Amino acid sequence: MEKSIFYVLALLFIFSCTTKVEKETTINPDTYWGENPWSGIRKKRIAQLLPPALEAANVDCWVTICRENNNDPIADHIGGENAGGTAVFLFYKDLEGFHSKVFSPSGEATALDDLDIHDEVVSVERGASAITKAADFIKTEDFKTIAINTSEKNSMADGLTYTQWKEVTTALGDVVDRIVSSEELVYEWLSIKLPEEVDILRKAAQLTADWQIEAYNQVVPGVSTDADIAKFLKQKMAAYGVTDGWAPDQNPNVNSGPDRGHSHATEKVIMPGDVIQIDFGIKVYNRWVSDIQRFAYVLKDGEKQAPEDIMHYWESGKAGNRAALAAMRPGVKGVDVDRAQRLLMEKAGSEYVMWSTGHPVGYVAHDVGPNLGGSQASHVRPASEKIIKEGMTFAFDGFHAWKLEDGGVKTISVEEMAVVKEAAAEYLITPQEELILISSK
Repeated sequence: MEKSIFYVLALLFIFSCTTKVEKETTINPDTYWGENPWSGIRKKRIAQLLPPALEAANVDCWVTICRENNNDPIADHIGGENAGGTAVFLFYKDLEGFHSKVFSPSGEATALDDLDIHDEVVSVERGASAITKAADFIKTEDFKTIAINTSEKNSMADGLTYTQWKEVTTALGDVVDRIVSSEELVYEWLSIKLPEEVDILRKAAQLTADWQIEAYNQVVPGVSTDADIAKFLKQKMAAYGVTDGWAPDQNPNVNSGPDRGHSHATEKVIMPGDVIQIDFGIKVYNRWVSDIQRFAYVLKDGEKQAPEDIMHYWESGKAGNRAALAAMRPGVKGVDVDRAQRLLMEKAGSEYVMWSTGHPVGYVAHDVGPNLGGSQASHVRPASEKIIKEGMTFAFDGFHAWKLEDGGVKTISVEEMAVVKEAAAEYLITPQEELILISSK
């Protein structure tokens, strides 16, 4: 009988939590977020950030081909997301400066020109080839390097299909030997975020962190499951009109047991003595993504604070995160940031952790830019040798891993977000300073 009453009370509690979420977060997402700023930001990114990216990548002309249904991944960054028939977008520099020119099928040319993104939109009549028209123009110029979207390392720079490759190389004729990959150009351009974008990421990061704290406040040890926390956060996302920062089935990743890597939240019941990890990200304006982790400890009966070993793990992970931030500044490599926090891991007695200290974050959770890893991995990620620059944004961890009594491993990964400024990096939001404590009573 007592057991039945216990389960009824538990169900009532979960129902009340759900109702509470709905009441407290009932908002109008359109009013809360306002008009999507992407169109203005995109235009500014092309005008301000693309010219120096061309310069840094030693590219004179960049060619991107867009089309309906099987579009280039860079399309919506350049205004080609609504392409129907094949359209060719050119960005180039000459003695007069930087220019953008689009050869667009006549059916879409007027609407594209109305967006006022590009210097010139050339309407291509029905039956004519935009690729041939663009190639004819390129051959009249003295471009030394012509970048196209083929890359083995950067998926955002690998949008050219095989048939498009054949058509564009045939059309370029004698200047085909000037073709280079757009890999470095796309890297240089997308890895830098405008201040307006950083402000959006800051707002997304704050919501991501705040909701995790709210989720922990709902936990009832012995009743709540990892999946209950995940459901709570999904409700917050729905109420605020945002979507998942990465694969929906694995966002949020809630884990009160041994490490599971990138995974879904399970029905594991949260118990006293558990260290709980929430790895969570949201996408706002269907464009910018956050990636934040928050950790909690469930007090056992009689405990008023976490035991000494747990506090050591927490403080060690936090110290590693702070060391990574201190090392993150313009001119250093991603691998240097990884090394800075791993030196502290070794001193603190941490088990080996396979994951990189951090990664770029912005348009996707694992964005284009330097990888903050490689110093102790069996293979160094090529992007970890890239130089960190002002305007780059990262999600990064401070690690401490230890073995559990059952033979498994548990990792505290203090993950925060930061932006690189002129002289140093700074957190986007106030980082987690204290391990969250959940009472068992």
